[in-house]
Amino acid sequence: IFQTILLSFKDQITSEWTLRNYAYVFGRSFFSEAVINTLFVSAIGLLIQIVIGYLLASMLRKNFVGKGLARTLVMLPMGIPTMVSGVAMLYLFGMSGYLNEILYRLNVTPIDWTANRLRSLFVVAVADSWKVMPMVVMLFLSGLESIPLELYEAADVDGAGKFDCFRYITIPQLKATVTMTVLTRLVDLLRIFELPKVLLGGTTPFLATMSYEEYSYGNNAYSAVASTVLLALILVIVMAYMFAFEREKKGGRRR
Repeated sequence: IFQTILLSFKDQITSEWTLRNYAYVFGRSFFSEAVINTLFVSAIGLLIQIVIGYLLASMLRKNFVGKGLARTLVMLPMGIPTMVSGVAMLYLFGMSGYLNEILYRLNVTPIDWTANRLRSLFVVAVADSWKVMPMVVMLFLSGLESIPLELYEAADVDGAGKFDCFRYITIPQLKATVTMTVLTRLVDLLRIFELPKVLLGGTTPFLATMSYEEYSYGNNAYSAVASTVLLALILVIVMAYMFAFEREKKGGRRR
């Protein structure tokens, strides 16, 4: 890591310390697009994973016929390599994929999901969400099952509704789980690499793919700049989230 950071400040030819590498990379529209794409996919992917992960965990917590089979199916994507899951998503979002087949049967014009920038980013976010959903569900499921049922029973006796139980019992009890889930998934999303390469073929830049492309072209210093910026971005976002969490935690204790 330190060698990469140092390399980003060195001229590739003269080995002199310089900021020209950063000036060159920051001045490219390709770089700003990579930052925006990375942040957008991270935000959308995190939202999808938190919402759907919680809903699935809530369903799997209940007792119903076929519960074991349902849990097995939800955990299935965990055993699939990322590259393979990317190829599997092509069968869903490709021009001749299952999604367009459904649209065709409904007399709707098929959509090229990866031709439009916004749609392509959404495809990457959905593909990543499907791949990591088992981990998110397991985290939420462990958090939900750690909440004492007596709290809900006492709230029911006091006449509290489902929304009140969710707001005053579930959310406070799941804060630690949500924090762990957000941090682990956010770090992973910010450095997303395989899925954009498989689904978009490198046409839509991300910070991780940009670093790889520059390295493959022999531009080690520019690759180091992209990697250093990605590291700094992860640290800033994670520290900001932890600061906000700790501040809210202290505020809750004072109340």
